[in-house]
Amino acid sequence: MLFQRHHNRTTPTWLACLVLSMTSAGAAADSQNAEADSEPPVNLVAQLAEDESVEDVVQSEPLHNTKKTSPKAKAPAEPETTKSVEAEPAPTKPQQPRKIAPNVDLKEVAPMPEPEPEPAPDTEPADAAATDSAAPDESTATEESQPEVTESEPIPSETFTILGKEVLPGTSTRLAWSPNIQIAGLSQITPVLVVNGAHAGPTLCLTGAIHGDELNGIEIVRRAMYDLDPAKLSGQVVGVPIVNLTGFQQGSRYLPDRRDLNRYFPGRPDGTLADRIAHSLFNSVIRHCDMLVDIHTGSLKRTNLPQLRADMNNPEVAEFTKGFDRMAVVHSSGSEGMLRTAAVNAGIRAVTLEAGESLRIQEHQIKAGVNSLNSLMEKHGMISRMFVWGDPQPVYYDSLWIRAQHGGILFSEVALGDRVSEGEILGYVSDPITNEQYPIRSNANGRVIGMAVDQVVMAGFAAYHIGTEAEVPGE
Repeated sequence: MLFQRHHNRTTPTWLACLVLSMTSAGAAADSQNAEADSEPPVNLVAQLAEDESVEDVVQSEPLHNTKKTSPKAKAPAEPETTKSVEAEPAPTKPQQPRKIAPNVDLKEVAPMPEPEPEPAPDTEPADAAATDSAAPDESTATEESQPEVTESEPIPSETFTILGKEVLPGTSTRLAWSPNIQIAGLSQITPVLVVNGAHAGPTLCLTGAIHGDELNGIEIVRRAMYDLDPAKLSGQVVGVPIVNLTGFQQGSRYLPDRRDLNRYFPGRPDGTLADRIAHSLFNSVIRHCDMLVDIHTGSLKRTNLPQLRADMNNPEVAEFTKGFDRMAVVHSSGSEGMLRTAAVNAGIRAVTLEAGESLRIQEHQIKAGVNSLNSLMEKHGMISRMFVWGDPQPVYYDSLWIRAQHGGILFSEVALGDRVSEGEILGYVSDPITNEQYPIRSNANGRVIGMAVDQVVMAGFAAYHIGTEAEVPGE
């Protein structure tokens, strides 16, 4: 009888056999089973089913509720049943208060803010949380406003979240980035300038002084950023004037571990010092960009004609270079670890802007860099100004370095931007002891796009950078 009562409960075969053996025990056992017959072994079946699958327990709960059980059996099972049937809502994270970045006039002197602490590994990034929470509202707002938008009416901008702060539309601010690699108590913060325009548009990022001795880039970023009016800007501009702050303070090209930071992007969180700084900058700032201009100068005691280095084999990058006014373009696919290479691999249009030499502030080079950035923003509809474009500059798909064949003191006969022909004398190396002079001649027709400043050189020294096989856009 016990087996028949529970046959419809999908009792396992071995359990049925066990029950049958128990029913054939004897007269005394039969009387005890008869008294207990009104209390089916609900707890045993539920426990066995739960061992196999928790879902089976939940699915079988309605069957338990149709049976008459004693108060003794019901008391412990009821909390479990309630807990299983009425699934508790998933715990929600307490909503963090919004961190609104202060609206700061970048032309005014103001103290630097403290950097935001990096989130724990199991914590959702603030940027992602803000994006997720804002996504439905953005979608609804877009759908509602789409029929009303016309070509003459700019689309309003949205809150721009970066470095744990929300930059409201039509405001500018100073934020702080820190890779958190310094000694505790001696942490240094790097300023990050952010301008969120009142109107929607792309996000342009500007970086300077990845090499700490390249001063022109710092001033180019500063002037370009401080000249922006948030009320008239479409999109966002993020500027990091000094990426390599420790190198800048020491007048050094390199990091404290003597590594070149521009060979370690996008970096690793558990690698070398350079890896960690590159990883922090790339994920905290660069990934917010749609476009990136990384500004450099020539290396020690060399100077560069204002120019772009870009991978012209990439159609998007090649099109991107057309937005820079009066800038020659030197084709360079870039090497692994460069910031622009890592950015392009991440889907960000990126170029390197070279201007002048290190450890110097050169007004002509700075003006050329600022002019090209303004033309870029005008090209992409970020600013609207009476901009007069200059003549298109060539694209150099090949270049070569002319090296000194003797040691001595270098005296140049040409200047940056000069056009030279094969066999032309570019300069002399003078031996101060023997008074001999050794001419340095060009090996090809082209233009001087980079050169060493006059200095003491040794045999094999790279003295002149000649751009060859030029192509003028439109020809």
